Amino acid sequence: MDFRILGPVEARRGGEWVALSGSKVHTVLAALLLARGRVVSDARLGTLLWGWDPPVTASAQIYTYISRLRKHLGEQVEIVRRQPGYVLRAPGARIDVVEFERLDRLGREALQDGRHVEAQALLTEALGWWRGSALSNVTEFLLEAELPQLEEARMFALENRIEADLALGRHEQVTAELTGLVAEFPVRERLRAQLMTALYRCGRQADALHTYYEGRKVLVDQLGVDPGEALGATYQAVLGGELGLAEAGVRGRHGAPAMLPAAEGELTGRDGELAALMARLGAPDGRPRRLLVTGMAGVGKTALAVRVAVDSAAHFPDGQLFAELCRPDGTAKDPGEVLVRLLRALGEPGLDGAGPVPDRDELVRLYRARTAGKRLLVVLDDAAGDLQVAPLMPAGPRCAVLITSRSRLARVTGADTVALAVLDDDDALAVLATAAGPDRLLADPDAADDLVAYCGGLPLALAVMGARLAARPHWPARRFADRMADPRTRLAELSFGDLDVRRALLPSVRRTTPQGRETLAALAGWGTEPFSAREAGTRLSLPEEEAERLLEALVDGSLLDLSGLDPRGLPLYRCHELVLLYAASPVAHDAPAVR
Repeated sequence: MDFRILGPVEARRGGEWVALSGSKVHTVLAALLLARGRVVSDARLGTLLWGWDPPVTASAQIYTYISRLRKHLGEQVEIVRRQPGYVLRAPGARIDVVEFERLDRLGREALQDGRHVEAQALLTEALGWWRGSALSNVTEFLLEAELPQLEEARMFALENRIEADLALGRHEQVTAELTGLVAEFPVRERLRAQLMTALYRCGRQADALHTYYEGRKVLVDQLGVDPGEALGATYQAVLGGELGLAEAGVRGRHGAPAMLPAAEGELTGRDGELAALMARLGAPDGRPRRLLVTGMAGVGKTALAVRVAVDSAAHFPDGQLFAELCRPDGTAKDPGEVLVRLLRALGEPGLDGAGPVPDRDELVRLYRARTAGKRLLVVLDDAAGDLQVAPLMPAGPRCAVLITSRSRLARVTGADTVALAVLDDDDALAVLATAAGPDRLLADPDAADDLVAYCGGLPLALAVMGARLAARPHWPARRFADRMADPRTRLAELSFGDLDVRRALLPSVRRTTPQGRETLAALAGWGTEPFSAREAGTRLSLPEEEAERLLEALVDGSLLDLSGLDPRGLPLYRCHELVLLYAASPVAHDAPAVR
């Protein structure tokens, strides 16, 4: 079976289209496919079919639509009743959105590694699965719930494909395409920066500058914000004549690897941490520069590390390396796999996949030989632990390493560890205002304050809500606040495109021991007030010393915070409200542990 939702919702069996009629039937099928094997509740189906006012016969009508699907799809597809709803099982079926996401992921990895030819091919193939506007024959309610994140994923893949095209010197071929895209999406700064790059390389410097000035006016007029760093940096590069075509691969104009992803916009509320890390990287004192940024999931570790690395590039003329050490599901990558990518970026021959890959010890030897004596900055993102990081340490004191991890690492001293906390209310409000526009929040300051409170100062949660506000300019902020008010559905509301708070928290919980997860679940109903190990021991029916050991392990995994001292001088603990909501959800109990 073939299923398609990236266009009209359709099903095909053996090359023949399956006859399905009516937007309601297509909506039920699309909802089951988008659930990716999870149960879709009757309530969810009712909302997607009829909005907030389903008829009294909703259950009977849903059953009718399910029956029609079973009849038309045949024995290759099983739609099973699982309380409180239905789940679709179709072993071996091909679903276009799944294929798109797989190819997009591989394309992003290739782009990050500087394999631009491969990235361009993969991303072109991924975009080929789109046949127009997704979900074009479903109800308006499903369209409103699912289309924005699908379209955002499509645009991100398109921007990455154009990035690969530009790296391959295809600026003349993409200029017309980019001109049309910028006209259609005038506030997407990355597209505008890409158009400026293409125009400049085509010898049209004046047009590139005009594109910037036009974009700055649009951003100020429509959103009340100035251009972000990416667009501003491209403007400065045009003025300075620095947008010449780089050499192939991840290697820059001077042969140095340049693997850093693009830095995000302004890092609100992180001035002190940014300054401290910049000072440490910029002033070597003979000590090994091994810096760690730690904190809970979604607190902005990667964003800070990338900004520091980008701003410190002048101190590392031999290049900057970047590696993600964990997959999206939280499983740790093998250090050998990471070393192969880093060595490719450093120009090590024989690692193109044509021959056998050396064993890990040999890879470590090659890596240390390639990094010895060089002024390199190595950014290791989302490290799972010390054993994973050890083989990735470069040789020599001239190299620096910047690590992000949800856990404290023994090989990084406390003086070189920056622990990120959540943002205070003022900074959190500024993050929302940057994404949604200040006028939007000033129109209903009480709703804005509620949104800040519900996000708990977590930058990822604020980014999600800001993106949703920007994507729904016709919705008042109060509507979002009302939807966030129910703790039972709050985490579901904090998802947009590739941004998902619940998915970000999953690896942290999965990396804890079974006993630690049981402890977290037991604390889920406690609330956010600080508590001591003695109080936790009473609640868990454990001795105080055992309770303290479990709590400290959760602190090490950034699932608990320290919150002062009790009258005896012993630590008090506090759990973030979004972590509590996640700990109380079924998915936190069902996910298998990983290491």
